[in-house]
Amino acid sequence: MLGKIKLGISIGDPNGIGIEIILKIFEDRRLFEFFTPLIFGPIKLLENQKKHFRLNSNFVLKKKNHQSIKPQLEVFDLPMPNAKLVFGEASKTAGALAFESLKSATHALKKGEIDALVTAPINKETIQSEDFKFPGHTDYLAKELEGNSLMFMVSDMLKVALVSDHIAVKEVSTVLTSERLKEKIQQLENSLQQDFNISRPKIAVLGLNPHTGDKGVIGKEDDEVTRPLLKELSGAGHLVYGPYAADSFFGNQTHHQFDAILAIYHDQGLIPFKTLTFGEGVNFTAGLSKIRTSPDHGTAFEIAGKGEAQTESFRNAMFLARSIYLNRKEKKPLVDIIKGKNGIRTS
Repeated sequence: MLGKIKLGISIGDPNGIGIEIILKIFEDRRLFEFFTPLIFGPIKLLENQKKHFRLNSNFVLKKKNHQSIKPQLEVFDLPMPNAKLVFGEASKTAGALAFESLKSATHALKKGEIDALVTAPINKETIQSEDFKFPGHTDYLAKELEGNSLMFMVSDMLKVALVSDHIAVKEVSTVLTSERLKEKIQQLENSLQQDFNISRPKIAVLGLNPHTGDKGVIGKEDDEVTRPLLKELSGAGHLVYGPYAADSFFGNQTHHQFDAILAIYHDQGLIPFKTLTFGEGVNFTAGLSKIRTSPDHGTAFEIAGKGEAQTESFRNAMFLARSIYLNRKEKKPLVDIIKGKNGIRTS
């Protein structure tokens, strides 16, 4: 089918709701018209959770250079842990399996064996090890894939990117430099153009300090870093505006006037995003050579194993990954022409 993509799926923390959601989603056989899914995890574990949730998923082991045409879930089989996995329990065994799934899926993404990757939620504490010393997926993928990552939260009604993501609040002002801010604005603009087909994106930038510093009374970063840079970029023809006081920006519905908002730190952007879109939003790692999305929620240990997990955000993450992949694929011939590939002269 035109537009069908090979979608890799990492299982996240097996003691959370990730596998439940994955299996529930593909109960809808129509999705196989859009995706050839490949799950990275122990097939025995998937079978166990299928029985637990009384679902009807069909699994088949992934074979080299073979692509199934039947509506069934292909599995890149991983070793089943010896220690017991328990729903809702934070354990190093579960964290280690979550990392093995992510590592295997990322390797397949790098090799082009899958077109895009959707990651189920991890527990950021239990996944830590000698091989995984990162605050989350975004930083790990930034190391493994080409490019410079940008955490970008996406929904139909709102798009919010971050200048800084998983760092302590006390460190935010130290990383807010003109160079970093300019880099993130350019990354956001590029992603809106390349991944979302917005030719002239209009971007709002939030201020760091309350009331954007009140002319230096509450902080000087907005006046000394953000305003001069935005003036420079605006003068060069970029549609970038701000800084806006974050406390009133969303309440006044100002976000509707822009294609995307750039927040300075994690909670400044994610609190309004999740308040307005929770359960439907998608976390997209922009700025990389490959595509990764994830749902906007965590492992939800409190409901794990109860059959209560909602699938909408994960489903949206799948379709966003597909949309971005097809947008990039459509633009690639134009890029090749510009670069003079395929024997086409450009001068």
